[in-house]
Amino acid sequence: MLATKSNVNVKIDTTVKETATMLLNRMGIDQTTAIDMFYRQIIAERRLPFQPVVSLAPEEQLTAAIAKRNIPRIKLEADENGYATVNKDEHPEIYDWVVNG
Repeated sequence: MLATKSNVNVKIDTTVKETATMLLNRMGIDQTTAIDMFYRQIIAERRLPFQPVVSLAPEEQLTAAIAKRNIPRIKLEADENGYATVNKDEHPEIYDWVVNG
């Protein structure tokens, strides 16, 4: 018995499509086959074949970066342009992080 076919129409960022298509071509897989494989994996696993994660908000990224580098937490002041100001003598490690990232 022949399986009936159905179309899937999606809008996707052009750069994402072009990059994925190039990589798929290097693997010898066309877009249709890749999408079919993706759907079949969803069916087999009864879930997405990867774990989606929520991106951290900028302030959460900053908090995580500070925690990762063991930088003490202080309340930062900002100048009139919104740039952080840190006393270099009081908090040299934070000053270095603010200036150099």
